[in-house]
Amino acid sequence: MNVIVFASRKGGSGKSTLAAHLAAQVHKATKPCLLIDADPQGSLTLWHKLRGTNEPPIKTAVNSVSGIIAQAKRDGIEWVFIDTPPNLSAVVDDAIKNATMVIIPARPGVFDVNAVQETIQNCRSSRKPYAVVINGAPAQRDSVESPIVAIAREALAKFRAPVWSGQITNRADLLMALGHGEGAREYDSEGRAAAEINRLWAAIERSIKAIRGSASASGAMHKQAA
Repeated sequence: MNVIVFASRKGGSGKSTLAAHLAAQVHKATKPCLLIDADPQGSLTLWHKLRGTNEPPIKTAVNSVSGIIAQAKRDGIEWVFIDTPPNLSAVVDDAIKNATMVIIPARPGVFDVNAVQETIQNCRSSRKPYAVVINGAPAQRDSVESPIVAIAREALAKFRAPVWSGQITNRADLLMALGHGEGAREYDSEGRAAAEINRLWAAIERSIKAIRGSASASGAMHKQAA
């Protein structure tokens, strides 16, 4: 079983958004996944209610996720996606300790970039693989990143943080899909938002295979914390 934790000290970085879109991308009968909403704000739970299908299933957590994860493993769940609150708390620590990999979303601004440092340190202390994902970014022009994204990458490089080479662009389709209780691929499978979520998922899968030792780490997005 693989546990993907979305964590960041910065509110509004996109943890719930990425968790919802990726879960909708992955879940199927042959690859069952589980959502855990550990954020009291309950954004992931709201999306799940709008979805109205109970697929993928969702659980809520307050102080710990360990018991839910243990039961999910017994139930044959393949992927667990955990949304966490924007703070340093017992449930965040517990989620990271149970993680196969931690995804740290960051918008390309000074506040978001600065806020990743504590989460990175938490991953390193727990010896967990992690990667930063640039989220809510301005669209590329002629396949060239916005200057603010380039600046964010430079700043993250100073933290020695692994950063996904792609970006999740601030697109209306991402928000429209969430409002319908859908993922980007379900909302418009041919859209640019769906393509970016698909590329992010492919990068996560490559990292998980490398973490599990079933593939070379070449091209993986994560850094093995040490």
